[in-house]
Order: sequence, then C-alpha cells, then structure tokens
Amino acid sequence: MLVKNIDSNELAQWLEQEEPPVLIDVRTPKEMAQASIPTGQPMPLTVLPLRLNEIPKDKQVVFYCRTGSRSAQACMYMAQQGYDNIYNLYGGIITWARQGLPIEPMTM
Repeated sequence: MLVKNIDSNELAQWLEQEEPPVLIDVRTPKEMAQASIPTGQPMPLTVLPLRLNEIPKDKQVVFYCRTGSRSAQACMYMAQQGYDNIYNLYGGIITWARQGLPIEPMTM
C-alpha cells in the first residue's frame, strides 16, 4: 500500500490556504506537550481506531509524528478504512522543526 508523503515546506504552504488540511498528531501526549505543529489535533496512534468518526473523508488530512514512521502507519490504516485524501508528513516534526517552521507546546 502506497503512502502519500508531503514534505514540511509543502505542508507549511497548505496550512496557509483558505481551507487548510486537517492536521493530526499521532504521537503520545508526553511528546505532544514538548512541541507540536500549531493547529495540530491530538490523536495518539493507539486511539485512532476509536476516533475514526472524527476524521473527515471530504478534506485533506495530514498525519504527523516524530519522524514519520507512526504517521505512515496511520495513513496505511486510514487507507484500509476507505480514506484516500490522506498524507504523511515526511520526516515528521523533527524535519519540520529543523526547517525552522513554527512549533509550540500542545495544551491537552
């Protein structure tokens, strides 16, 4: 199953659009508290199947984690559930932060 990747700079541009994608952070709450991408919604990978109904099928959805591995798993799972407008942030928040893009602690 092919995972569609998006890089940090492309995601930064998408987030400035009139209708930005839904951004979902699949890391642990402890990781999210350290740093998060603004507008990211917390949804740890372990609860993703339980919260499937919260993820829109009619919008672009970008999943991210620390390095892109867990979010790629999330994308594969979502594809199996019939979602097709889903993307993985390649390199995760580590690459995002290294590019100098905005991060902030996530309040839960």
